[in-house]
Amino acid sequence: MTQVDFYHLQKQSLENVLPKLLEKAYATGKPIKVKVGNEERVEFINSALWSYDEQSFLPHGSKKDGFGEEQPIWISAGDDAPNQAVFLFLVDGAVVAPDVLSQYERVFNIFDGNSEAALNQARAFWKELKTSSNTINYWQQDDAGKWNKKA
Repeated sequence: MTQVDFYHLQKQSLENVLPKLLEKAYATGKPIKVKVGNEERVEFINSALWSYDEQSFLPHGSKKDGFGEEQPIWISAGDDAPNQAVFLFLVDGAVVAPDVLSQYERVFNIFDGNSEAALNQARAFWKELKTSSNTINYWQQDDAGKWNKKA
């Protein structure tokens, strides 16, 4: 059974939120996959993770960097996970098939609450998961940026 957490962005951008969530996930020592909605955004996310905070370091890479099996955080637009990831981050409208979903211990679906298309996609994914045996959680940020779990 996979735990799927929906993160509803409203006040902050993906570029501000993703690194912080990845830091927490990376601290577990488990390999991570970031699936991006399209190839054009892979290198944007890759670069953003290198430059988001001068005081932090998140080891990561993409196909361009190589050594996928050695990367603690692997970024791509495909379903590849050469690092044997157990955490999956879905960003920029990335989707995953139910059979791929079951390969992960935990999935973080981060979506833009200011985009009608992103909201509709998240709702459809939620409805699909409600008929499965997966654990589903919904998180929303308050004005201070803290994540609150909603019932």
